[in-house]
Amino acid sequence: MGGTGSKEMQVKELSAEGLKRAYEVVVEAAEIEQRVDKRLDELKKTIKMPGFRPGKVPVTLLKKQYGKSVRGEVLEQAVNEGSQQAINDNELKPALRPKIELKSFEDGKDLEFSMELEVLPEVPKVDLKTIELTRMTAEVTDEAMADALENFSKRFQEYEAPAEARKSKDGDRLTIDFVGKVDGEEFDGGKADDFPLVLGSGSFIPGFEDQLTDKKIDDDVEVKVTFPEAYGAENLAGKDAVFDVKVKNIEEPKPVELTDDLAKGQGFDDLDALKTTMRESMERDYNNVSRARVKRSLLDHFADNVKFEVPAGMVDLEFEAVWKQIEEELKKNPDQTDKSEDELKVEYKDIAERRVRLGLILSEIGQANELQVEQAELNQAMMEQVRRFPGQEKQVFEYFQKNPQAIEQLRAPIYEDKVVDFVLEMAKVEDQPVSVEELMKDPDEEDAESKPEKAKDESASAEA
Repeated sequence: MGGTGSKEMQVKELSAEGLKRAYEVVVEAAEIEQRVDKRLDELKKTIKMPGFRPGKVPVTLLKKQYGKSVRGEVLEQAVNEGSQQAINDNELKPALRPKIELKSFEDGKDLEFSMELEVLPEVPKVDLKTIELTRMTAEVTDEAMADALENFSKRFQEYEAPAEARKSKDGDRLTIDFVGKVDGEEFDGGKADDFPLVLGSGSFIPGFEDQLTDKKIDDDVEVKVTFPEAYGAENLAGKDAVFDVKVKNIEEPKPVELTDDLAKGQGFDDLDALKTTMRESMERDYNNVSRARVKRSLLDHFADNVKFEVPAGMVDLEFEAVWKQIEEELKKNPDQTDKSEDELKVEYKDIAERRVRLGLILSEIGQANELQVEQAELNQAMMEQVRRFPGQEKQVFEYFQKNPQAIEQLRAPIYEDKVVDFVLEMAKVEDQPVSVEELMKDPDEEDAESKPEKAKDESASAEA
């Protein structure tokens, strides 16, 4: 255990275990008194007191009236300087703000305090050129384009009466009156007249539309359903309900012709321009999914192969943020998991540690390669946020102007993406053509045994 510092301020190391450090700092009483006197002398030049000319107020009177507050100011300054000196003398890189505990600060005695902190770890160097990854890619097929055009055409779907009267089937639009009851009592929002319902649209409670197939105009139907447990209205969630439904009309969908006129009505030069724009949009979507999946593979590689101790304090802070979100989700849907709270906490503590670890790794790579977020990139991110609130652009812009920390919150994901893109350029990435279905498949379904932190986290804060 060593000690450093000037004659007036002594810093002594108490312990150094892993990433944890503890120090004792002593500032001599004479130094404190000297600082107090100096500060009072400065105040003397500006303080006005009845019966005294400016600058002529006796120090004894100043000390009596302002001594306590001045001493508090001096002690706070001494603590800040002492803790910073301990950090500088020992060349520390604190992970978080140090924890300070005052031991002695009485008048006429030395100021003594202890300081505990965690330091950032030495992150092992990674040879980026040795990383091997597979990047799934998919092309926009004719079948995918056909499906996209069909979905687009549904926005302009019109309906007409069948040539001959028939029973209802999937895809028909019914006009219905209905009254819903729970335990024999009508409930708010459970009644409507002349309501248009497309069978198979899934817009009603599960099971409702199925019971309206194979019906004729003027049929009276008793529809029995059960509201989902996660239904928005708590008074209806999980309840059995009966709807008295009157089928008033049945219409079938008319064929939709995709023409130049239809495309022009949507702001395109012609139908070919619409198709080109649609294809480009789908390609962007595929590329975004492809990048997200290879990014996840990269983060998994780092988490599995780059091992080092992470600061417990940083993990605790990250866990608190994660757990707060989980608690809010559980309040909305308490039945979404059969795990106990203790089991969930262990699981999400692992996730928090993974995030911290990945953040430190990406930060080290970014700093080692002098990657930075340019002001223009921050400005662009800010403007994207502003555009998200049409009609409130001025207020959102002013919010960012008045809150620099809000702009800084935009920096981390930009920085992370720059580091990831840099690593992917350096690494050996092999493109693997796959079907759209395989590209879009949830990776967690492909690996049911994947670790919980892998399954629930695809990002890391890259600025530690």
